[in-house]
Amino acid sequence: MTNHSETPGPTGNGHIAYEGPGPEHQITLRTPAELADALPYLLGYRPEDSMVLVALHDQDGRGRFGGRARLGIPSSSGDWPSAARQLAHGLITGSERRGAKPAQMVAFVCQEPAPGESGRQVMRRLAPLAQKLRTECGRLDVPVIEAICISGGRFWSYCCPTEGCCPEDGRPMGLPGTSVLAAAAAYAGIQVRGSLKELRARLQPWETAAALEQEIALDAAGLAVVPRILDDDGRAEVAEETLELAERVMRRLADAPFVAGGAAGDLRDDRLITSEEAAELILGLQDRSTRDRAAEWMEGDEAGPALRLWRALARRCVGPYGEHAAAPLTLAGWVAWSTGDDLEAREALAMALGADPEYLFARLLHQACNEGLDPESVRRCLRGERVQRAQAQGRAANTATPSRPDGPDGPDGPEGGEARARGEVSGFEEASDGGRARDGGMDPVGTAGTPSAGRPRSREPHETPPRRRRRTRAGEPGPAAAAPDRTRPGTPRPDSTHTGPSRRPGRGRPAAAANGGTRRGSACDPGADPSARTTGEDM
Repeated sequence: MTNHSETPGPTGNGHIAYEGPGPEHQITLRTPAELADALPYLLGYRPEDSMVLVALHDQDGRGRFGGRARLGIPSSSGDWPSAARQLAHGLITGSERRGAKPAQMVAFVCQEPAPGESGRQVMRRLAPLAQKLRTECGRLDVPVIEAICISGGRFWSYCCPTEGCCPEDGRPMGLPGTSVLAAAAAYAGIQVRGSLKELRARLQPWETAAALEQEIALDAAGLAVVPRILDDDGRAEVAEETLELAERVMRRLADAPFVAGGAAGDLRDDRLITSEEAAELILGLQDRSTRDRAAEWMEGDEAGPALRLWRALARRCVGPYGEHAAAPLTLAGWVAWSTGDDLEAREALAMALGADPEYLFARLLHQACNEGLDPESVRRCLRGERVQRAQAQGRAANTATPSRPDGPDGPDGPEGGEARARGEVSGFEEASDGGRARDGGMDPVGTAGTPSAGRPRSREPHETPPRRRRRTRAGEPGPAAAAPDRTRPGTPRPDSTHTGPSRRPGRGRPAAAANGGTRRGSACDPGADPSARTTGEDM
């Protein structure tokens, strides 16, 4: 930078515009101090142990903030070049897909000092990482006009023109909420959510004495529920029982007195759900069709209690049941995305992928959220599923004798045939059409450690290639529908005779169903067609 009192914009006039929801919420940032203070408002939270890129676009001679991307700082410096390349490539190519390549970039590296370490030492240690970010952006013809390190309540610029430009000990960050931008953000209704660590804490498994009681309840429920899920008739009963119990608990949560604060609210919710109830719900949600029906609680008065329930169940997936958290975490991410909270949605979906990297529903939702797709297409699909199921139940109640399989109400007639055709081609495919394999799928404010870009969509562990099966009339369970859907690990092999207490559900992956092939998923199920799509990179 030629003058550190101003940060040059795309035309060198030193102005970068922060735009709020409307034209009355526009703030001009000129200095590194203002940029450092703006970072939490740009992301919606305070980044920790993070490297961040913020795109700038030229608008009438002024820099305008565009997309943002975040990755955790790898613990090994040997991984810094690849991480910097991933971050730069993802943001720049993602911006291009949305219609505008950034003109310039602002880079941040944020990390708190380790015990015995000073902020200045952190700044010097992270200098090579900041340089890698500048190099990778420059390689894609997007210059980094400012690179800032934030550590220990102070900030440093890596773009000083001379050695003595900035103090060795950096400059102090402003008090939270005291800047002009903070006032404008408060006026516009923009909130800073705290840190990612605080957000993840609401979704992480218990590590208290209560975890042992919950694990015992999961063991007991597994012995009772898993054999029923493996039984053709019992599986449908478990699904209905799971959904009815979930509705009862949601009503209980909705009627509970309000408690201020996320941590206090979570503690209240935990007290309202017994270990036995949580265990039954967690195991019941491992069935894909049950999970899809639970995903219909995504809007209106149902969304709030549902999100609280999914968070609480994710916290109950303790000990060896960690993989079971993929289902409630995915549901939490979906409800958060559906209700407009992209930050919690990305974190919950990333955590679901951490619990089970092959959980396809989470993979596709995460990518669709990162691509900036409209969740309304998925909501519309789930609403249609609910209507179709209600209509099918009404027809079943009013039908005295079954129709012939090849009759007008059979699978090839206007009722069953069209419903099955919709299940093959509609739903989540519409939502994720823009999120198929692309170069460096972009997560505007995502997390690291999720599946790689362009990797072909792999089958879930239990799946075998689909084969033709006898069709049945709409609404009747046929051989394909009756086969237990074990998308989640934790159900023993169908031929297993070991049912003693020493075998915990949740260890090992099941074999494919013995009756040949997998069950078709619902219209919104991203796992319905194993060869349908690929996924992109989520950061």
